[in-house]
Amino acid sequence: MRHEYVLMSSVRLRDLESLSDDEALFAELENEEDNDVSAALRERRIKEIQDELERRHARAENQHGLYTDITKEKEFMDITTSDKYVVGHFYHKDFRRCKIMDTHMEKLAQKYYDTRFIKIEVQNAPFLVEKLQIKVLPCVMAWVDGYAQTKIVGFDELGSTDSFQTAALELKLLHAGVVKKKEESNNLQKKSIFQSNDTDSELEDD
Repeated sequence: MRHEYVLMSSVRLRDLESLSDDEALFAELENEEDNDVSAALRERRIKEIQDELERRHARAENQHGLYTDITKEKEFMDITTSDKYVVGHFYHKDFRRCKIMDTHMEKLAQKYYDTRFIKIEVQNAPFLVEKLQIKVLPCVMAWVDGYAQTKIVGFDELGSTDSFQTAALELKLLHAGVVKKKEESNNLQKKSIFQSNDTDSELEDD
């Protein structure tokens, strides 16, 4: 029987995100009893999943899945130009609304593993503050392949309330293309794996 796609009932791609022991995955693959799956196809599938795990480990080493406070302006700029998807928060440590934004950024960083979530205090980024004309905080910007896609200033676009839902920020980032819906990301990966063929004085706390 010829299979265009081979789907495993016991192993799904979304499970890769929660695997802490790679050997457990391969044990399940080896124990799978599907007589229609050839040994060659099984070996190729194992290799592709291993490659995917290695990519995930590499992203983890680069702090994907974390919300990172960057203290050097050059490092911040390097990240926005070298990583494919980046969301950056320009903040002031004493501004209440910046702290509110932090809570939402933290949640999204843990949800969208393929996107890098970072922040930098405005006093540490004088060049960017001037170049990007950042005058109201918090300010969140998103980049795809080094190109700015959106700029979210204050909370006006998020419901104009301190109690806005994380989903409001998430929707803005989805529209900007800097985060991908989980099912969309999983479908792309599944096809790959299973297809057989003082600034203080000038800045306001909004």
